[in-house]
Amino acid sequence: MPHTSRFSFIDPAKSPIFYGYIILVIGTIGIYCSIPGQTIGVSVFTDPVKDALGLSRNQFSNAYMIGTICSSLVIGRAGIWFDKYGARYVAFFAAITLAMALVLCSWSVQMSEFLKNMLNVDTWLVPFVLMAALFFVLRFSGQGVLTMASRNVIMIWFDKNRGKVNAISSVAISFGFSSSPLWVNALIEGYSWQVTWQILAVALLIFSFFILQFYKNKPEEHGLLPDGEVLAGEEKSNKPPVSRQYTAKEAQKTRAFWMYGLILAFNSFFITGLTFHVVSVFASEGFSKADAISIFLPASVVAVTISLIFNFLSDYLQLKLYLYLMILGGIMASVGFLFLSSPFGIPMLIGGFGILGGFFAVLNAIVWPRFYGRTHLGAITGKVMSFLILGSALAPPIFSLCFSTFGSYRLLGYLGLLFLLFLALGSIKANNPQ
Repeated sequence: MPHTSRFSFIDPAKSPIFYGYIILVIGTIGIYCSIPGQTIGVSVFTDPVKDALGLSRNQFSNAYMIGTICSSLVIGRAGIWFDKYGARYVAFFAAITLAMALVLCSWSVQMSEFLKNMLNVDTWLVPFVLMAALFFVLRFSGQGVLTMASRNVIMIWFDKNRGKVNAISSVAISFGFSSSPLWVNALIEGYSWQVTWQILAVALLIFSFFILQFYKNKPEEHGLLPDGEVLAGEEKSNKPPVSRQYTAKEAQKTRAFWMYGLILAFNSFFITGLTFHVVSVFASEGFSKADAISIFLPASVVAVTISLIFNFLSDYLQLKLYLYLMILGGIMASVGFLFLSSPFGIPMLIGGFGILGGFFAVLNAIVWPRFYGRTHLGAITGKVMSFLILGSALAPPIFSLCFSTFGSYRLLGYLGLLFLLFLALGSIKANNPQ
């Protein structure tokens, strides 16, 4: 058995079905297991944890921002690990690290009191620095490494059918993520926030065993080919040439890398900022909290529909069309954001919000292996992931600063339109480098 199957009893070559479909299932579960390190998973803990630590909402949010920014600065290294050691070991250690971080988070009050006693101080800085450090580990291992490794391993096992399998994975993840606050909050109310974090840690430790057993780095390491193709005899001699395998540095020299990366980062920035301040954004235009919250369900329906349809079609269409459709979604969202109180404001915002989210699910998975190959996929996606994490970290304070300085969020809408115009012009020659 090859070294890549060490500690595993599973042989992909003996699977009764193409093993890539097993990778699709287990990889999707892996992304779902990153929820404790995602904003949607952390946000449910905000109120009980900040109160227990004696932090204000701003202090807690700033600790989260600092931890997220720091994780964005080093996530590129995890991409290099992915290329060197493979998805299996990287995802395994990411799950273990995330589980350990969750256990430490559940002990954060005790750790904070211990440090205060040891340093003989009584200041908010102790829990602030402690939570910033814990958030760094949570974001790095959860949102960063586990998500990247799990998504990439699915893409590596497919080529021609990459869009179809990503459609299945994206829809499952969308429903899983959107429902997670409900069951996480139910656990917190039933068992306390400390026990909930410990339960999630145990679940991750159990899943790490499945990672070690079922994650397989590449089909070629097991005598297989992407999509389950079988080439023999004359077919081998007529096999089409292998696409060029770009390194991360080579990829960054292409225009496509920056244009696609920047529109994905714009999505991360805009969606995070709007979600974080949605009640305040709507209140500034005279709407109620119920009006603000009501945009998420229809926007999710649009996003899931777009993701499902265009993931399937991505195996047949040029991705540059998708890039411009995503830019169009951003323009719609920005216009709706600017003219929220007008009759077309909320429908435009919902439509643009959904289009951005839908095409994000397609492009973030499909672009990089199709444009740059699979050999250095980890380093390339790690760099892109740093853009996304940095955008999500900077959005809440920038939105807040804009409102506190100008008394309105509208400046961000105008800046968004300028940025999208730049992307639209810059993307004219953002062609597939293959």
